Amino acid sequence: VLDPALEPVLLKQVVKRGGQLTLRLGSEDVSYNPDFRFYVTTKMANPHYLPEVCIKLTIINFTVTLLGLEDQLVVDVVQNERPALAELRASCVVQIAADKAEMDRLEQLILKLLSEAGDDLLADDKLIVTLDQSKQTEMSCKERMSSAEVSMKEIDAMTEMLRPVATRASIIYFVIADLANIDPMYQYSLQFFSELF
Repeated sequence: VLDPALEPVLLKQVVKRGGQLTLRLGSEDVSYNPDFRFYVTTKMANPHYLPEVCIKLTIINFTVTLLGLEDQLVVDVVQNERPALAELRASCVVQIAADKAEMDRLEQLILKLLSEAGDDLLADDKLIVTLDQSKQTEMSCKERMSSAEVSMKEIDAMTEMLRPVATRASIIYFVIADLANIDPMYQYSLQFFSELF
């Protein structure tokens, strides 16, 4: 439950008085800065808020889920067990993104040249040369993208073979996290667990 005195802050009930932005808190007018940010945190593991509260706030839930942690840990397992595979995956992702960006750039260039071309498109040598080069570049980009996608499928298959390790590690983390219910002394962070893992 939020204190009702925070209502003007949460609803940003700002008034301009004398050229200055003010906010009424209780019985006082307080000057307001547009860069002001108000953060509210809770120690509750999975808080539930009433709809009236949700309307006034932007709620960000940083709770670790079993599947989310599993996905994060499978990447760590692949990096530990098969570092070359992890590097290949990273390079494939970069290559695919670069090729898509190059194809978008070529498409924009062709559209620009077409819009600038006169009535006779065949007389524009620059346009014809650019179209020819873009066709060759597009073919090589598509070739690289298809081989990268094949590599990504192989990498994903290998990653799925290592997923049971990440699943068990994720379960172990939640067991260790529940130790805090026995005694508060047994509180471990995810970062600490990841370093042990």
